Amino acid sequence: MNLGNDHLSVDLNGPVLSCVLNRPDALNAFSDDMIAGLKEAIKEAEQNDDIKVVVLSGAGRAFSAGGDVKSMGSGSSQEVYDHIGKLNELILMIKDLPKPVVAVVHGYAAGAGFNLVLACDQILAGEESKFVLSFAQVGLVSDGGGHYFLAKILGPYRTKELLFRAEPIPVETAAEWGLVNRVYPLAELEESAMEYALRLAKGPGRAMGMMKKMVDQAENKDLAAVLEQERITQTMMVTTEDHKEGVQAFKDKRKPAFTGR
Repeated sequence: MNLGNDHLSVDLNGPVLSCVLNRPDALNAFSDDMIAGLKEAIKEAEQNDDIKVVVLSGAGRAFSAGGDVKSMGSGSSQEVYDHIGKLNELILMIKDLPKPVVAVVHGYAAGAGFNLVLACDQILAGEESKFVLSFAQVGLVSDGGGHYFLAKILGPYRTKELLFRAEPIPVETAAEWGLVNRVYPLAELEESAMEYALRLAKGPGRAMGMMKKMVDQAENKDLAAVLEQERITQTMMVTTEDHKEGVQAFKDKRKPAFTGR
């Protein structure tokens, strides 16, 4: 597997594809190469049946500062439009991937870096982490889906407060507001995150992929539509090898050995 580049490290740890944002001197601010590498990694995860879970993390002192402030103001409107278009493609690829994507946050997740985290399915954070939508500080609107993700989670009033004030949210508050799944001591974060990902990787892959899709789509459907989607999907799930294995494991009083088929 030949993935990654100077701005992104990619490693396959068994069934877990680990992607590490690797511009530590720039607090892992996004670059075109980083975004392109992430898109290639997500594409590989979609096509490779051996990959069950994707983990995103950052090298150095922070997860990501988001957009590269040092380069702001130097690009044309067309260049900005094209760059955000590439970021949008990445966000949609993460949401469409029928496998769990886990964000592992330490230090700051700021701006579009925060929104990249929100695009993931599970968010694990170190106990000193902070989250901030800093766009207002430089006279910009959020990009990377922040308006969408936060309005769904927090509602319009709190979302607008975060956008308007651009103040950091400590991890304790983020967890209280439902923005973080688990908080770990920083020294234990990497190991705990891999244990978490490996546990997900042992789950019924096809069923989890459909759960992800249905949860993400649920808010845009009424109850009757969700019920019908569940009925149709369940009809497919009962024919899978994972379902048969789960039932047999229950009868045998053992843990199931799912294969994702």
